[in-house]
Amino acid sequence: MPVNAVSLCGLSFAYHGNDVLKDITCNIVAGDYVGIVGPNGSGKSTLMRCILGLNRPYAGSITLFGVPRESYTDWRRIGYLPQGLQMLNPSFPATVREVVRLGRLSAKRFPKRFDKDDDTAVDKALELMAISDIGNRLIGELSGGLRQRTILARALVNEPELLILDEPTTALDPDTRESFYATLQDLNRNRGTTVLFVTHDSATIGLYASRLLYLDKKIVFYGDFGQFCESAEMTSFFGRQGQHLICHRH
Repeated sequence: MPVNAVSLCGLSFAYHGNDVLKDITCNIVAGDYVGIVGPNGSGKSTLMRCILGLNRPYAGSITLFGVPRESYTDWRRIGYLPQGLQMLNPSFPATVREVVRLGRLSAKRFPKRFDKDDDTAVDKALELMAISDIGNRLIGELSGGLRQRTILARALVNEPELLILDEPTTALDPDTRESFYATLQDLNRNRGTTVLFVTHDSATIGLYASRLLYLDKKIVFYGDFGQFCESAEMTSFFGRQGQHLICHRH
């Protein structure tokens, strides 16, 4: 039977009494690449924060790899790339290698010290993101695209089974964006990494993802792109042309 990386059941969340998410129920099967799209304010980022335990829903449940999120401790299995680059201070006096190595701290008990295994893991992450040659450069010296690759390498340094990305391509130029998409597709197809990718780029995500979650405070659609393309309900929602622009199946 398929293993669920994430299971959501009746998940609801509100800000100041206003529902942002309402009765979200779905399973993310391990190995899926799910594109999560929807209008501004639809709850996409909030959903990711709930999955990670950064927001607390008022109803429903979340399980990660079969374990209730409240009891989940093996965060090495999960990598997270937050929205934009706001979590990275470009004046922070650290090298690319040092930033990536910080991702190893989540797997350590106190006192937290780095060792040879950490160095090996950092080498692999830098190589995977094709930035081994800039490992000793200061993070503030890099372009937006190289900084984004550095932060993705940090998210990948523990070889996570689940990778959560929140609008990761907004700061990237078109060529770097395509390379970024290709890297994620390779991780998903060749390494089996489960990917949850929040994006406004609904016209592109269908080229890469295996499933689509369209969110507008509740689930409007969740399924593969073939199902999306054949859905009369989605045709009435998006229009035939908009539907095909998203699915990329015609």
